[in-house]
Amino acid sequence: MPHPPHQSLQAAAVQSLQARPAAVPKPRVPAREEDGPWHAEAVCRRDEAGLFFAPSKEPTAARLAREEAAKRVCARCPVMVACREHALLQPEPYGVWGGLTAAERRVVLGRRRRRAAELLPGAGTPPIAAAG
Repeated sequence: MPHPPHQSLQAAAVQSLQARPAAVPKPRVPAREEDGPWHAEAVCRRDEAGLFFAPSKEPTAARLAREEAAKRVCARCPVMVACREHALLQPEPYGVWGGLTAAERRVVLGRRRRRAAELLPGAGTPPIAAAG
């Protein structure tokens, strides 16, 4: 059935699903495993994606303002920690994830690497000279 040109694609899809006979089950969209269950609860799914990722050649002042606005969204998100860990484990090279910019995530990853190196047995202690 043709839809008026002003009708959104989403509204057309909803009408199409509603027009199906009741005996036909609605198709299930499988969850992507890499997203994990936290992804569905992310507050940013309801916000403008442009807030979290920089446009090309963005002026510094605009970038800083946009990143702060994105961090405010992250601050009220119930899955912020899971999102941050996802971004650190991937690692995600761009955008604001879990309240951290790409540069802030690089700092966290550097600290984690240094801490892990310090915890290794024998790390940071000079080798013992052989008696001879």
